[in-house]
Order: sequence, then C-alpha cells, then structure tokens
Amino acid sequence: MQNLLDPAILFFVFGVLAGLLKSNLEIPPAISRFLSLYLLMALGLKGGFALARSGLNAEVATTLGCAVALAVIVPLLGYQIMRRFLSGYDAAAIAATYGSVSAVTFITTLQYLESRGLPYGGHMAAAMALMESPAIILAVLLANRLRQRTAVALTGVVQAGAGVLALGGAPAPNPVSLGQLLHEAFTDGAQLLLLGAMLVGVLTGAEGEAMMAPFSVDLFKGMLAFFLLDMGLTAARQLAQLGRPSPLLLLYAVAGPLLHASLALGLALAFGIEPGSGALLMVLAASASYIAVPAALRYAIPEARPALYLGLSLGVTFPFNLLLGIPLYVTLAWRLLA
Repeated sequence: MQNLLDPAILFFVFGVLAGLLKSNLEIPPAISRFLSLYLLMALGLKGGFALARSGLNAEVATTLGCAVALAVIVPLLGYQIMRRFLSGYDAAAIAATYGSVSAVTFITTLQYLESRGLPYGGHMAAAMALMESPAIILAVLLANRLRQRTAVALTGVVQAGAGVLALGGAPAPNPVSLGQLLHEAFTDGAQLLLLGAMLVGVLTGAEGEAMMAPFSVDLFKGMLAFFLLDMGLTAARQLAQLGRPSPLLLLYAVAGPLLHASLALGLALAFGIEPGSGALLMVLAASASYIAVPAALRYAIPEARPALYLGLSLGVTFPFNLLLGIPLYVTLAWRLLA
C-alpha cells in the first residue's frame, strides 16, 4: 500500500484507468520521447556520479558479470518454455522481450530505493546497459536457424519418372545479418545517451553532481510521474490489443518475472552482492522490454506477433512489477542479502 501511494505510481494507475475508460487523454509522441531521453540521461548521470564515488572494484566486476550471465540465461530459458506451446518465432520474440530489460522499471526502483534511504551501487546503470542487447542477438540467431530449417523442409525433391518435381512454397525471409544487428544494438541512441551520461558523471564527479542536481535530482520525480502517466495509457491500449491470450501465457507473464528474479537472487547470494545492487539485479532480471526489443523484433523477426510479445510485456508484466514486484524484490534482497 505504501508503494501504491507513491505519486508516480498513482499517475501510472490513473493512466491505466483513463485508457480503459477510452478517454481522449494522450501524451504527444514527441513529448513522450523527450521524457524517455530525459530519464535515461538523468539515470546515466546518477550512475556516473555514484561510480565516481565508489570506483571500480571486485564487487562491481562481479555484479556486471552476473548481469551478463542473466542476459544469456533468461532468454534461453524463456525460449525453451515458450517453444512448448507457441511457434518458434513467437517463442523467440517473447524470450527476447523477457530476456532484455525495462529502463522505466529500473528507474522506478531507483526512486523507490532513494525515497526509503536505501543505498545501491551506481554501476547498476552499466549493468542495465549490458543486459539490453544479448537477448535480441540470441532471438535473431534462433529465428535465423528456424528459417534455415523451413527452407530445407520446403525444398524437398520428388522424382517422378524422368522429371524432377520440386516441392516449394513461399520463400522464407532472408536471415538477418548479425553484423548489422550488432551495429544497431551498440549504436542505438538511447543506449549511447545512457553510457555517455554515465561517462560525464564519472569524469565530473562531485562538482558535476552539484551543478547538475537541479536537472538530475529536483526534476526527476515529476518527469517520472509524467512518463508513467503515458505508460499507463499505453499499457491500457496493449491490454485491449492482447485480446484473450492463453492462460499459460498470462501465467508466464507473472510467474516468469518471479522465476527470473529468483535466479538473480541466487547469483547475488552465491557471489555476496550487497542488498541494493542485488535488488536492482533482481528487478533487471524480472523486467521485460517494451521499447527497444519490440522495435528491433518488428524488423528482425517479422513472423512473430507484436500484439503477443508487446501486449504481455507492457500490458501484464510491467504493471505487475510496478505495483507488486518492486516492493517484493527489494524486501527479499534486504532480508536475504543484508
């Protein structure tokens, strides 16, 4: 209840209700884009300033290593689960969506920790950046393998008398170039802004933090609330487009994040990660992308259904994490890692 009474969370709930009531309230796309860039820039600065205070050490390297491991394990696990009752392309798309991360869920968790005076490592912003791309790459590799198998199956040859009859069908889409995908992943504007802001924070340190406080601290809460209002409206639209999915998919949209957070908690316990960073690692593992990954998948895996992977991540998992998941992950981290 304390989390629900946070103004930013209440604006998200208000946005969902307004969307479900089919109100004409909307945030112009240009403003929504600006808010997203502002939050990433402020997040990068905060992480850079914190990293400048703490410096690089063994714990930072260990935590980043755990983040990369989760970015590989989670999508592979998700694909194996989804492949049992979905097509390979849909399974790969959902696995990528849940294997990547949600910057807004992460930023909301930072605000949750700061409002309660709970410490965390600034290097977790770098962990978020590292966890965004591996799931996309793995999903494209899986989709390319499926296309190759389909092409082989459709090129069967039946000999009839002296002639040869080729059994074919509609040609499968060409495999996506991995080099092109890697280039787009590492030159994405949002990713570069986050990393660039972190570098500025590291280089300027305490003096830069004091100068940028009116921008990265004072405005942050209001900007986050405005952005979550827009996310609430968008989540309501995605719920409408999702229709009536299989109960198994709805179960995965809730149980999947809990499983992924448990994997992160296990790694944090095994490697002695401190509670604040452990909580953020759990949140990153439990979150699902609804901006970067869906944009990439529309181009890379056009055979997958956007209403499915985007509807589940934004319409179900994002509200679940925002309202219930974040307090749960933070509480577990402080009880088991402290």
